[in-house]
Amino acid sequence: MSGKGGVGKSTVTACLADGLTRLGVRTGVLDADLNGPCMARMMGVKDHKPSPQNGAMIAARNAYGVPVMSMDMFLPEDETPLVWEASSQQGAYTWRSMVEMSALRELLSDTDWGNLDVLLIDLPPGAERLQNLADLVPDLTGAIVVSTASQTAMTVVSRSILMALNIADVRIAGVVENMSKMICSECGCKEQMFIGAETVEELAERHGVPYLGAIPFNITLADYLETGRSYIEEHAGHPAARAILDVAKRVHFWLKNQSK
Repeated sequence: MSGKGGVGKSTVTACLADGLTRLGVRTGVLDADLNGPCMARMMGVKDHKPSPQNGAMIAARNAYGVPVMSMDMFLPEDETPLVWEASSQQGAYTWRSMVEMSALRELLSDTDWGNLDVLLIDLPPGAERLQNLADLVPDLTGAIVVSTASQTAMTVVSRSILMALNIADVRIAGVVENMSKMICSECGCKEQMFIGAETVEELAERHGVPYLGAIPFNITLADYLETGRSYIEEHAGHPAARAILDVAKRVHFWLKNQSK
């Protein structure tokens, strides 16, 4: 979750799924962004067409075994918008949120996920989205907050953290800083992406939640996500791959503590 669009929630979700799987954690991914789905592409299963079996939809499995369910696998073309049936599209806006929650409930409960240790749910932007999900799934283990070091993003993210803790009553596993630095693919030099009065780590500390680490921006990583390939597998020694694994280890550690 974030509350702010453009911070890379889907990128972090895909990276975490890869990292947790490398740690032996049976991980699934649900794309909860029904109107802007992208996880099928990022996980390398965009051409999969879901089919029912024994009363459930079988989740697509990507190259490294992660089951994925996303609305974009049901759309006929990549650029096809999601349009809910209604007597008029103007009228559809009045009950769209209710229909979206019903569709999300079906994607979650009517999917055969297999045996999972954790299901990552990629939420769309909006501070209220976590509250909606908490109403749908009362036993949520926790939320992972994603932010950049942009002061604008952190203001919105701060609001989302307070809503999660005080209104939705959802535990925060921690904050992931995305696009912390830009790493040159040629020389390896690092440059800060954002400069402000407060860092993401300080934001996490101010709210009393863990800082899970920082994932740098890397052009090669972005390219791998566009084609659904595992960046960690092919670039294990790269700073971005190490950063992803470090974040995954901290998330895994937090999850293990919740099950005690």
